[in-house]
Amino acid sequence: MAKKKVTKKKVAKKKVAKKKVTKKKVTKKKVTKKKVAKKKPAKKAVKKKTKRKPNAAFMKPMKPSDALAAVIGDKALPRTEAVKKIWVYIKKHKLQNPKNKRNILADAKLKAVFGKKEVTMFELAGILGKHLS
Repeated sequence: MAKKKVTKKKVAKKKVAKKKVTKKKVTKKKVTKKKVAKKKPAKKAVKKKTKRKPNAAFMKPMKPSDALAAVIGDKALPRTEAVKKIWVYIKKHKLQNPKNKRNILADAKLKAVFGKKEVTMFELAGILGKHLS
């Protein structure tokens, strides 16, 4: 077998033409002020701020059950006040779970109301609603 000679092809180098750089003249633009027609301010309707009134259903005094009365008293009071008094009792007796403050640990009185030993603060209003009539 005859071996063929490998020849390298010569590549012609391309010459890069140099570009002439010309400096452009900087011209300043004239600033012209635009004329803006003055607008009259629109008159807004003035609303008088009235004090927000709570919903009558929340403010209706309700009688607590015997189990709940042992904690907050037996006087009829609105649902919102019952929740506030429960929180006063919880904080006074340090019944919040120290690891998770959203949970309430029930003592003997609260266990009768809650029906279990630990309740989240989100369940609290719902549970109290069952004990108010």
